[in-house]
Amino acid sequence: MRDFLAKLPDTAQSYLAGRVLDEVECIVSDLAGVARGKAMPGAKFAKQSHFYLPNSIFFQTITGDWIEDVPGGYTEPDMVLTPDFDTATPAPWTADWTLQVIHNIDDQDGQPIPFAPRNVLKRVVAQYNARGWQPVVAPEMEFFLVAPNTDPGQAIQPPMGRSGRPAAARQAYSMSAVDEYGPVIDDIYDFAEAQGLEIDGIVQEGGAGQIELNLRHGDPVKLADEIFYFKRLIREAALRHNCYATFMAKPIEGEPGSAMHIHHSVVDMQSGANIFSARDGAETPAFGHFIAGLQRHLPSAIALLAPYVNSYRRYVPDFAAPINLEWGHDNRTTGIRIPVSDPGARRVENRLPGMDCNPYLGIAASLACGYLGLTEGRAPGPECDGDAYDAEDQVPRGLGDALDLFRANDAMTELLHPDFCRIYAGVKDLEYKEFLQVISPWEREHLLLNV
Repeated sequence: MRDFLAKLPDTAQSYLAGRVLDEVECIVSDLAGVARGKAMPGAKFAKQSHFYLPNSIFFQTITGDWIEDVPGGYTEPDMVLTPDFDTATPAPWTADWTLQVIHNIDDQDGQPIPFAPRNVLKRVVAQYNARGWQPVVAPEMEFFLVAPNTDPGQAIQPPMGRSGRPAAARQAYSMSAVDEYGPVIDDIYDFAEAQGLEIDGIVQEGGAGQIELNLRHGDPVKLADEIFYFKRLIREAALRHNCYATFMAKPIEGEPGSAMHIHHSVVDMQSGANIFSARDGAETPAFGHFIAGLQRHLPSAIALLAPYVNSYRRYVPDFAAPINLEWGHDNRTTGIRIPVSDPGARRVENRLPGMDCNPYLGIAASLACGYLGLTEGRAPGPECDGDAYDAEDQVPRGLGDALDLFRANDAMTELLHPDFCRIYAGVKDLEYKEFLQVISPWEREHLLLNV
């Protein structure tokens, strides 16, 4: 046990100081970003080097169905999961002393499983590294706190604040609005501190009960791990105070949706310099190539950035979500925004990803578009210096169209891995077919007696 504890990060060691480790949750992310795995006694975990899970956890839809058209046939062979001790972190909401550990996923020959989301992101990062580049990302997380909703037939409502009134909309950046559910925010801070997760800031967004949590910039895989952990801790903090936290892209009719904006920069691994800025501080050709890659390839990546039928309800003009691939400096109406910064911190913000996407896949897809732009060397379109909502829509309007574009981009398929793309598209096809079997209240209200 002592040898095992020495492998843990300082945060985990401090959490367990003088205590007995009761349980370890051995987890991985499935395609939806749901934690899958096994829980075991701490003493048992300390004695074993790996464990097994069937590869079918990546063939499952959000409703629990499975696709069967998979590479090698549907035989459910075991994958080998080994702990990544750098990811070990407390689960401070549990009743006993528990750690969570994200695991690496390989086949029985020791090769990474290509359709595991964390491996997809590692594959994209490795392509950057092979060219001497290190991508850097800074994600923003938007989510809603909502009243408990145990009946899917009922509309989602804002949570009740400490004043006894429901959370109000149109209160962006209001400190008093954040104070309405301060106890939830306090627990989010406490859980994050116990887990060694750094929060760059928390603000009230424009929706009723909508919050934005910003993370500091860093390594893409590490940041995706943190979002994976943050989603879980935020849900647990909300449940302590009789509300839900939801990461749906558009949970409440008439309110803004929730995004996962991703800020990108790329560092030359040899010099440590930001390749988007020249020595004199000017924008480099690489900066334009990265933007051009987003403009050219994002339509093919939308199926990963907006993975559900609900995701496309977010792309509505004048609701703080992009509907096009325009780019501009400090322009929040564009899909691709260049924030104000000094040359060393020059970066590109992709505003299209929804908060409902798997963080590993969302970051991988966005980085893949930029990588293809850097390698293709095209120039971006003209900068938009006005209201980009006046431009034509350039985002697929639904999941079916997005999947068609996803399948048609051979360069994206090769970069992410053909087996992953085949499985992902198959899962999303099945989810879409399941959705089309559901008759909505809108259809019953307006079509039942009128058509």
